[in-house]
Amino acid sequence: MSINGEFIIYGLIFVAVLLLVEGIYLTVFGKSISLSSKVNRRLDMLEKGAGREQVLDQLRKEMAQHLKSNSIPLYSILARKAQKANIAFSPLQLIMLMAVLGVISFVAMTVGTSTSPPVRAAISVVMGIASVYVWVNNKAKKRLALLEEQLPDAVELMVRSLRVGHPFTSTLAIVAKEVPDPLGTEMGVIADECTYGREVGEALKDMAERLDLQDLRFLAVAVAIQQQSGGNLAEILHGLSKVIRSRFKLFRQVKAITAEAQWSGSFLSGFPLLALIAINLAKPDYYDEVMETPYFIPACLVVAAFLIVNVFVMKILVNIKV
Repeated sequence: MSINGEFIIYGLIFVAVLLLVEGIYLTVFGKSISLSSKVNRRLDMLEKGAGREQVLDQLRKEMAQHLKSNSIPLYSILARKAQKANIAFSPLQLIMLMAVLGVISFVAMTVGTSTSPPVRAAISVVMGIASVYVWVNNKAKKRLALLEEQLPDAVELMVRSLRVGHPFTSTLAIVAKEVPDPLGTEMGVIADECTYGREVGEALKDMAERLDLQDLRFLAVAVAIQQQSGGNLAEILHGLSKVIRSRFKLFRQVKAITAEAQWSGSFLSGFPLLALIAINLAKPDYYDEVMETPYFIPACLVVAAFLIVNVFVMKILVNIKV
């Protein structure tokens, strides 16, 4: 039982394919699509000469296209994550990207390994799908984390704007102009929708449900209640900003407290695999004496089952709901 260099080549090919996805994305849509851009994407599109209605239509299409394609069998595994990540690629483009990356993986394995064609084909399909899924999942996590971090400051900016006399729709436009992505573009879309006649409470509620963020639901409910019952919206949002900031602080505290447990879980899950690779690289014939025994395969399956159970148990232990 030996592990040769082909497994390392498989890993390198997967990493290269993963980086290629990001490169293609930035090449097609430009640097403004990156969450690290200082100017949000909506303003960048407007500055390039696109009309306000045209920009709104394009952004709304990108925000809604993924869940509409949830019925596609292959695409359904990442439709919701792609929506939260607001991937500008259409569902068809993402599926085509999986196919292209699978072909690239197959060619790379053909050049770098001596694996049989059926095995290369199976692994290339897995790499094509997995690379896009991992990329979309990472994009969604990063984007939602940034939204949660930006929201308290954005609500406080709304409070200051309301206190100096701006109407709420103008306040949303100010937030859309001053706040970078991802929240800047989201608020810009809501401001444009309200300009064309949509109710602001409904637009905020749809954004909260689409992104599945509890703090955004609080904002939508606060605005909806104020519209129906009246009251000082600035003071309501001021109190809401304190609540959101306190929740965010508590999330950070929980994350810090559970950081050691998370690293322990990752170490306990990954160390047996790393140890297996190290043993086989250092002494390839280490398991030769026991491989022929009838207990070897059942023992391997039991160990694999324990490793899988360990991953889920450790994840449950550190998944503290706040």
